[in-house]
Parts: sequence; structure tokens; C-alpha cells
Amino acid sequence: MSDKFAKDVLDLEGPLTNAFTITPSDSTVFSQATRAVYVGGAGDLKVMLTDKTNANNVVTFASVPAGSLLPIRVQRVYSANTTATSVVGLY
Repeated sequence: MSDKFAKDVLDLEGPLTNAFTITPSDSTVFSQATRAVYVGGAGDLKVMLTDKTNANNVVTFASVPAGSLLPIRVQRVYSANTTATSVVGLY
């Protein structure tokens, strides 16, 4: 397949080009922070957000609808209090 944009520089405003399945865990920190999180199955999503100071802000997004794409930088998705399913990290 040809990709005429392959040599373009990617930045935070560019398209997402990688993904990984997220298995919620109260102890696992991702090796790569997300740029967005996709929620395939509705529910609550408890995450540790990433910021420039690495303040480790923990927040729960309540009642996230199925099929949502949240533009959030996350370093962990907790198993406790997370009921959303089919969660994917994008970067």
C-alpha cells in the first residue's frame, strides 16, 4: 500500500497512528501514554491522566457511552470502578 504522508512529521494535532488494547489494572502503568481512549462498551472509566508535571491526576468518567473516543492523555486505566469494556489506547 502506498502512503504519501509517510514522511510527514506527526504531532499532537495529527492523526492517531498506533493503538493497543487496554486491560484495566490498578497497578500497571502504560509504557506509552495515550493521546485518546476509545470505549467500545458503555460504562464508567477510572483513569490516571498524564500531564507535563506528571501530577498523576485520577478521575472517573461516569457513564461513558459505547463508541466514545475521549481525547485524553492517560497512563493507567484502573480495574476498580471501571465498568466500561473494549477499551483501546490510541497514540
